[in-house]
Amino acid sequence: MQQSLQATNAWRILFLLFLANLFNFFDRTIPAIIIEPIRMEWNLSDLQLGLIGTAFTIVYAIAGVPLGRMADTGARRKIMGWGLAVWSGLTAVNGLAWNFWSFLLIRMGVGIGEASYAPAANSLIGDLFPAHKRARAMGIFMLGLPLGLLLAFFTIGAMVKAFDSWRAPFFIAAVPGVILALFMFFIKEPARGAAEQVKSQTTPVDKPVRKVLAIRTFWWLVVAGLTFNFATYACNSFMVPMLQRYFLMPLEQAAMATGVIVGLTGLVGLTLGGWLADKIHQRWQSGRLLFAAVSMLIASVATGYALFAGRVEIAVFVALFSLGWLFAYNFYTCVYTAIQDVIEPRLRATAMALFFAGLYLLGGGLGPVAVGVLSDHYSQAAMLAAGASEMNESFKAVGLHNAMYLIPVALFMTMLALVQASRCFVSDAAQMQRGMAEGVPA
Repeated sequence: MQQSLQATNAWRILFLLFLANLFNFFDRTIPAIIIEPIRMEWNLSDLQLGLIGTAFTIVYAIAGVPLGRMADTGARRKIMGWGLAVWSGLTAVNGLAWNFWSFLLIRMGVGIGEASYAPAANSLIGDLFPAHKRARAMGIFMLGLPLGLLLAFFTIGAMVKAFDSWRAPFFIAAVPGVILALFMFFIKEPARGAAEQVKSQTTPVDKPVRKVLAIRTFWWLVVAGLTFNFATYACNSFMVPMLQRYFLMPLEQAAMATGVIVGLTGLVGLTLGGWLADKIHQRWQSGRLLFAAVSMLIASVATGYALFAGRVEIAVFVALFSLGWLFAYNFYTCVYTAIQDVIEPRLRATAMALFFAGLYLLGGGLGPVAVGVLSDHYSQAAMLAAGASEMNESFKAVGLHNAMYLIPVALFMTMLALVQASRCFVSDAAQMQRGMAEGVPA
């Protein structure tokens, strides 16, 4: 019975969704890698560097809510196709930026395009795969995140070196996105709720946002997502410049080391983590969220110790931070599927849009700018402590390294929120199933 609930074209569509997700994260990672050449060319502070990431994520979050509602009522393939075309085109335009403000405004446009994708794709996966396979499917979909990061961190530095320009990667990155956008329009979508044991109603939901926000588990998962995205966006935005300044690595090597930390770890974390999450879920209903909570604790300790160790061998730092990020990736397979378990199919894209709004407005949006502000503060403090009258790169190195302690702190707070979510998950999941059953016509 469960096998028949899976759409016949599920794996083919999932592969296409995965590819688009890969280029989603590839495109948004480019500024984090070429950030030091931009800082030098336009004489920017770390606060301004943080604002580049913050502006993108705030626009992404705000645009995601209406686009999520559109995905719950309209054709998801069209929303994803047009969004992919827009963000890829604007990525190319990014390479033409002439100053800080033009770069910032174009990144905001890219954010609107990318905001169309995640709610629609997550909603589609929920209709393609039954509940007992969703963590694995979500793990494959989210492999686009580490692979996109890995591809970016391992190639962007080489592109900058080959073309002797930080602008070249933006032009190159736009091409595959435009091609993929064409394929999106030919997706054959399943009916909403097609993969559920109990069929959902197809009539529109009255006051959808209020209904989603009434679910306690969802609230705690938003809090967890907020603190988790704070950590990940702070890391992704500033790890390359931190390695360049604090460990004196050249751009290409710093980018590759960051690729190992935030990209290579995800290949293991999302595949093995998704499989483990499904196994645990089959034995304990709230097992996925508890597994995620334990993972966040390990991630917090490992990343915190890596920073606390100071100027150790770069291999030791990368190994410790990578261990933490390996466990951090369990957040995606556990939390995204938990949302599907407590939200009925008609509301899933709306729920994901609200979830992402919390993640990006208050998490991803704050992470880079908070680290930037603290970095400038600690740099100034280091300069004053040394009795110097002028700022130099060594003070900036100490300042940014100290500001990165926000990452393990945010991961620990994520763990606390996940524990709270696990306490109300079982009752909320049962209530969702009852509501769907009561809505089926007699």
